[in-house]
Amino acid sequence: MPLETDQPTDPFSQAQALDLADIPRMVRAALAERRTELAYQPVMVAATGAIAFHEGLIRLRDHAGRLLPARHFLPGVEETALGRDLDRAALREGLEALRRAPGLRLSVNMSARSIGDGRWRRTLLDGLGRGPGIGERLILEISESSAMTLPEVVCRFMAEMRPRGVSFALDEFGAGQTAFRHLRDFLFDLVKIDAHFVRGIEEDPDNEVLCAALVAVARQFGMASVACGVETEKEAERLAGIGAECLQGYLCGRPARQPRPAARMALP
Repeated sequence: MPLETDQPTDPFSQAQALDLADIPRMVRAALAERRTELAYQPVMVAATGAIAFHEGLIRLRDHAGRLLPARHFLPGVEETALGRDLDRAALREGLEALRRAPGLRLSVNMSARSIGDGRWRRTLLDGLGRGPGIGERLILEISESSAMTLPEVVCRFMAEMRPRGVSFALDEFGAGQTAFRHLRDFLFDLVKIDAHFVRGIEEDPDNEVLCAALVAVARQFGMASVACGVETEKEAERLAGIGAECLQGYLCGRPARQPRPAARMALP
């Protein structure tokens, strides 16, 4: 057994040891040294268990090669310029992964604020031009709360990118305050139902009704639905029963450094 030390030995402990002032410094150093990569979590078709696509989750890599999940650093910088830098790093990594693997379909998270970031846009346009069909395999995820901060900007951006084949996902669906009039204008390709409504759905009639309503709204607007945070077979069965097309969560697979082979899902 190795001797205990005063220094944290894993990414979680390192994050716990940081104070709020350290987080921006740590993120800035990791970005400058290109110590960023994606972890790939599969999204599965509820009816068949096939992988529809992967979500690429941004990670910071320490000097020992260990990965630090976004929850330990993103909240401290998300609303700052460093948040836009992380969006750009995630997009760069995702586009490069799509270039390397022609069979991969990948979603990458972004903030509505990144739409106005010239460097982020250049990264997107440059990456889309690096190989045939990259746009058709890219899904950009925007959280509900972020989309609602700049709805007109998001709508214009979506219209601009659709001819390039790019798809869009509305993340954390149900957790924010998206007005139906904006939902009609956005025309997302898929929605990701917030995990809060999924947890324990087989034992919570309220969650079942809410999830069924969110699935029905998505279907009415021609969007596929992804239930997030699925951890048990019973949750998966109940979600499939109410019509959720896809599932994401630890039951389907934990984030990994390499994506698994996947079949392409035909999104609406």
